[in-house]
Parts: sequence; C-alpha cells; structure tokens
Amino acid sequence: MISAASADDHVGQLIALTERLTERLAAEARAFEARRPRDVLPTAADTASLANLYRHECARLKRDPGPLKACAPTLRAKLVKATEGFEAVLARHGRAVAAAKTVTEGLVQAIAEEVAKGRAAPAGYGPSARALAPDGSAIALNRRA
Repeated sequence: MISAASADDHVGQLIALTERLTERLAAEARAFEARRPRDVLPTAADTASLANLYRHECARLKRDPGPLKACAPTLRAKLVKATEGFEAVLARHGRAVAAAKTVTEGLVQAIAEEVAKGRAAPAGYGPSARALAPDGSAIALNRRA
C-alpha cells in the first residue's frame, strides 16, 4: 500500500508504480515475442507483486478519489499519460501471452497425438485374429495451460 504525506506525493508514487509496472510488462512482452518465456521467470514474482499493488491502489482511488482531486493538475495529467501507456503495454502483453499459450498448447497436442499413434494396436485379419492387449500406460492431456 502506498503511504504518502500529501495528495501530490500519493499521485507521484502511483505514477512511479505505473511506469515501473509498464516497463516490466514491456520487457516480458518482448521476451514472449522473442519466444523466450523462460527469461520472464526470474522477475515474475516481483511483477506479480507490482501488479497486485497497482490493483489495490486503483481500487483504493476508486473508493476515495480525494488524492486525485487534490493533487496538482500537472501530476494528474502525468498519471493519465502513464495509465494510457500502461494499458497499451498491457494489451501487447496479453497478445504475446496468448500467442505463447497457443503455440505451447499446439506443441503439446501434436506430441500427444504422435504418442497415441505409436500406441495404436494393429487390427488382426483372418479367422484366428485377435486384438493385441492395449498399452497400460496413459497420456494425460489437459486443454488448459
């Protein structure tokens, strides 16, 4: 939670938080777009913490918009600009994550299908033909990532 001495201080801290979170999400989007999702792992917990703080502060300002009303107009304009940048990066990040998820799910599905094909029992022909015993191992495929 942001602890501020004045409305200007509160909005200034919110601007800094928004810009920091925007930079972090932009870096993650670049990693996903470069097909390097593992590059996100070292900072994922910190990004989640920043996002959670941002969410709490937005909810707090929605309940009590006093700091926004009391701050300097230049700070309010800067916050609006920072928020617009954040929303643009957030949309880009969402598209990058969705694309990475689609690719990952496609790979898992293709692998599962190949494994299943390799396990298919051939059909027997003739009067004394019998089906082979099925393979006892299983393939678990969950459609959710």
